[in-house]
Amino acid sequence: MDKIPMTAAGYSTLEAELKHCQQVERPRIIQQITEARTHGDLSENAEYHAAKEQQSLNEGRIAELEDKLARADIIDVSKLSGDTITFGATVTLVDEDTDEKKVWQIVGEPEANAKAGRISITSPLARALIGKAKGATVEVVAPGGAKAYEVKKIEWK
Repeated sequence: MDKIPMTAAGYSTLEAELKHCQQVERPRIIQQITEARTHGDLSENAEYHAAKEQQSLNEGRIAELEDKLARADIIDVSKLSGDTITFGATVTLVDEDTDEKKVWQIVGEPEANAKAGRISITSPLARALIGKAKGATVEVVAPGGAKAYEVKKIEWK
């Protein structure tokens, strides 16, 4: 059973989602099933079958969240420092072709969200960045093609 590295914020987000699934979604779905049962024959009751399907999906998500939380290895990024890129670092990169600036934080898989600037430690870009220092050039072969970046800044937030 492998530990899953994640930040404290990522752990809190998963905890909040688990609480929501257990305390809000589960009772709501049970209520829907109860109401659907009053509509008669269950074999031809679409509302009942839809509610049971929702229940199955919700219970599956609860099990998945409980597993991730049980295996979480919480890393306090505020206590990290250094000149090389590791888990939790916030890195400012400049695309060498377009001079476009991008800022990424390297986080665990469950909390990765590219739109929010958080990439998974297992992503091609993060794997290429690990161990690099400010000023280094990094080449990444990603699904969109090869890219070259220069590391401009490393921060610990």
